[in-house]
This record gives sequence, C-alpha cells and structure tokens, in this order.
Amino acid sequence: MTEPDVLDLWEHSVREHADGPALVTPHRVLTYRDADRLTDAWAAFLAERGAGPGELVGLAFGDPARTVLGMLAALKAGAGFTVLDDRLPPAARTALVARTAAAVWLGDGAHAPEGAHVPHGPAEDADATEPARPVRRAGGSDVAYVLFTSGSTGRPKGTVIERDALRRFAAAVASRLELTPHDRWLQVASLGFDVLIEEVFPAFAAGAAVVCREDTRALDAEELHVALARTRITVVELSTQYWLEYARWLDGNGTAAPETLRTVVVGGERMDPVPYRRWQARQSAALAHVYGLTECTVSSTFYTGLLPSDAEEVPLGTALQDVEISIRQDGRPVPDGGTGEIHIGGPLLARGFLDDEEATAGRFVPDPYAARPDARVYRTGDLGRIGPDGQLVFLGRVDDQVKIRGHRLEPARVERALCEDGGVGQAVVFPDPETGTALWAFTVPADPATAPPPGEAVRLTGADRDALVAPLEAQLPDWAVPRVLYRVSVLPKNPHGKVDKRRLATWAAAAASPTPAAPAAPASAPAAPGSGGCGPEPLGTVLALFREVLDAPALGPDDNFFDHGGQSLLALRLLARLRESRPAASGLRASALFTAPTPRLLADALAARAVAHP
Repeated sequence: MTEPDVLDLWEHSVREHADGPALVTPHRVLTYRDADRLTDAWAAFLAERGAGPGELVGLAFGDPARTVLGMLAALKAGAGFTVLDDRLPPAARTALVARTAAAVWLGDGAHAPEGAHVPHGPAEDADATEPARPVRRAGGSDVAYVLFTSGSTGRPKGTVIERDALRRFAAAVASRLELTPHDRWLQVASLGFDVLIEEVFPAFAAGAAVVCREDTRALDAEELHVALARTRITVVELSTQYWLEYARWLDGNGTAAPETLRTVVVGGERMDPVPYRRWQARQSAALAHVYGLTECTVSSTFYTGLLPSDAEEVPLGTALQDVEISIRQDGRPVPDGGTGEIHIGGPLLARGFLDDEEATAGRFVPDPYAARPDARVYRTGDLGRIGPDGQLVFLGRVDDQVKIRGHRLEPARVERALCEDGGVGQAVVFPDPETGTALWAFTVPADPATAPPPGEAVRLTGADRDALVAPLEAQLPDWAVPRVLYRVSVLPKNPHGKVDKRRLATWAAAAASPTPAAPAAPASAPAAPGSGGCGPEPLGTVLALFREVLDAPALGPDDNFFDHGGQSLLALRLLARLRESRPAASGLRASALFTAPTPRLLADALAARAVAHP
C-alpha cells in the first residue's frame, strides 16, 4: 500500500473543487484545474533538469504567486524546495545558494542566482496538450522544504522538513481553523519566512483559495485593510506587531475589519491581553493566537477562545493534532502546573538542521518518556506552563534568543559581527524596551580613552554610527540590524553575572533627557500658493509625528529616521499618521522614507506632491 503524501491533499482538492479558485493574483484567477495543469508542466520541466526525491529546487521569485506555484511544482517533481528571501543582502544570498546545493533554481529579478530558469508564469497559459507529471514519487521521509533561521555563530541554520510532516501539518491546521472551499487566505508573509507555509498548504488542503499580492512590499495598515476588503479575504495571518498596527489603525479611524474577514491568525511574539480583549470586544473577526517554531513545522499550538477578564497572559493554546507538548526541567517532565522548558514532540518535528549534526543533536533529543523507542523532542528554549484548562502559557526564554518582528534572532550573532570592528571591544544587543520592534546595541570601545565616563551612554550618530551599521547591513537582514547604538565604558552586570540590560536602558534614557527638544517650524507661517497648505507648517507637523512615532522628543528637522530607531513597522505607523493630517500623503508608500528619511526632506516631498496633485 502506498504511503500517504502531501500531494494527496492537493489532488483531493483538484478532484472535488476543480473549477474553484486555487490561486488568486491581481491579474488572474487560477482554478484548481488550471493550477494543477500548470504545475504539472513546471514539475516536468524541473524533473528534466535533475529535480527529484532527496534534491532541492531553489525559488527566487519576487512574485509571491510564482513562488507558490514553484513550491507545488517542486513537490510534484518529488523534490523539496527552498525559498530565497529577496531582502537578504547579496553576500548572505550567495552563501545560502551555495549551502542548499539545489538541483535547479527557478527565479527572476536581481536576487535570483545566475542561471535561474523562468518557466511559464501564472499570467501565461501552459501548453494545450496535457502535461505528463513526473513519476518519481517521493516518500514521506524525503525532504519537503528547507528554510533558514538565525544562528548564533553567524551561519543561519537550515531546517529540513519532511513530506509527511508537511502533510500532517496542512491537514491539522485546516481542521483547527475549520477551513472550507469558500475561504480565501491572503498571503502577506515575507517569502523565505516559515509563515508562508502556513498561508499556503492548509488552504490547499481544504480546497480554499490563496490570494497573492503583486509583489513582496510591506502593506501599511490602510493598504492591508483595503486589500482585505477588495479581495474578500476570510483568513489572514499577521505578526503580533503588525496586527497591533492594524488594530490601532482600525480604532483610530473608528472602523471595523471587513465583514468577510472571519479569522486573524496572530503570532510570533508575546501578546498583551489588553489589545487582545479590545479586539474581541469591537471586531467580529475571531483571533487565533499561535505558537510554533520552524523546527516543528511552523505552528504547534492554537488558542481561539475568548480571553477571560482576569487572564494576565494570552495563552498559546492547545496542541495541534500530531503535536505533543510537554514542560520539562533538566529533561524531566514537571508536575501539572509547573514551570519549565517547553518541549515539542511528535511526527511534525523536522529531520534536523541541514549539514549540521552537532546543532541537530543539541536541540532534537531522544525522548525516554515516549512509548516509541525512536521518539524525539525539540528543546524550544522557551519557558512555559500548562494551566488547569490545558492551555499552554508562555513565560519567557531560557536563553537570550529574542523575537524581532516575528523573526527569531540569536543576539550573539549580531554582537559577534559588531566586535569584528577593530574599535569595538565588547557589545550587547537587545530589543528596545518600549516596543520590542527594533534592536539596540551598546558597545564598549577597544580603546578605553575613547569611552564615556562610567555610568553614561553616548548615542552614536553620523559617521560613527554608519561605520558600525554598514558592515551589518551587508551581511544581515534589515530586521536584524541595530538601529539605535550607544557607546558605554563598561557593560554592567546584575547579581547573576549577566549584562544588566535594564541599567543600560536607564543610561540611554538619561542620555536623551537633558537635551531640549529642537524647535518645530512655526505653525503660523502662511502656506505657499498652490501648495495645498504645504508651506512651512507641514515641517512642524512632520517633525511632531517623527518625534511621536520614534519616541524621540529631541529629534531635529534634519535627523534621520533610521538613525533614531526607525524600521519598517514604525515607517508604516508614521505614514498612517501622516495620512490622517496631510492629504498629500495619500498613496505615499513607506519606502518613501528611504529617499526622504528626515522630517525636512519628507515635508519637502509632501509639498512637491501637493503642487503636482493640487
């Protein structure tokens, strides 16, 4: 008897919902029959070039729809796939391409490796003749995909997920979220991020539609709202901080999420109960709070209940089918209600890390308490407990690993990179205490003569800051680069001998407080003729919003947004606030801040837009 395969879920949807939408793009709707024929042709193309069981197909498209088609085609060829994130700097992309040793690459654009192929796209018709799918059927233990996460050594870890784990995961999520062929799931995750898997395969397992955007640019809250309504989305998954931005925008505009939206999946970081309750009181769309890791095939637990009024934490929920959750200390299960490290077991575990037996053995350990002799558990490094209601609750980290905008990061990787600069003797990196969405770095100079007095922190700006940031930008993704940097004479320690990050944050606050706020441009100055009100007054408005969003009351009109902790989520918030007061900001993308990163430059850009579009 042939063992079940992840493609069985797809083929069932093709048989039962052949004329239903499978993939929706801005230019075309592909039915399950259309997508099946097209990916059969792509699979044959891949097989001819060496793709098959045990091999990888690399995907480097900037188009999300082609990426989804490529994932399906690779599985049909019997191969696994890997997705190259287009936000990675060139050196990191080159290293990952070499490590994957893919049999064939599909892709286009500047980030695609040399020699990548571009088969028929979703806007083109496949040949009229019925394509023959490759007959090299893979087994459940063959690789389905490899995705990369941060590593503490500077070498990202490639997680190898097998086909049987992907099949079980897709079916379990479809069941838990009660997906139907009438659902439409909006694809918003960055390509190369494991949430992409959760956006695609459960929907296909249920015969639902995956709705893709035209490109991978981040949507701000207003754009997300418009996209959800226009495409009649029923399910979307957002990182915790992204969801908070959307909820804040809805509240600020006194509006509700689109009526078609029934479920918002939220995860990646700790959830504050206050906005969670506020959403549940004001919005009809249900929340599904999820927890999981790339090494355990994306999400492992789901919480979908109404949060009790006395809950101090939003639970992580209960385990998916085929997932085993246990709380252990020193490898031993703790009594009910006890605190310990969260361990995840069951058939959804990854095979391990690509070409890294030592790291695999350190995290994927034998389970002496399981009935199966070959059972393993994954040591998550997260602290938690299971409450009386059976819900898993997150309580922090065992180690120093952090989450930044939904991405896991080992700060040691960034600290090591900072210390490669000859002028830096020591460094510590951690998320900003206020929002947790950007990284702060504190450095101790190698030459004590250049250090500030003990107990003080000096904010690095201009050339000093650029000299440290530029090398990081060349090897790390944007979210992993510290945007606020300080110089200190020593890294203070707490009674446990660890770096006292709270004291460092206090030093940083003291460094900012004595400086008086730079004066805003006068609000009473007359507007330039034909400028739509964008004379000197907008500089005052823009400067005030920069200060508000960055929580930097001393910010001046020529200070750079990114030098003061700005990053993509804060850019989305700034643009949303600008649109509330400046008509000229309508349609302005967050990417505008890269060309106009100071209040003065952005005010000038708004004035120019007002003149061009009075």
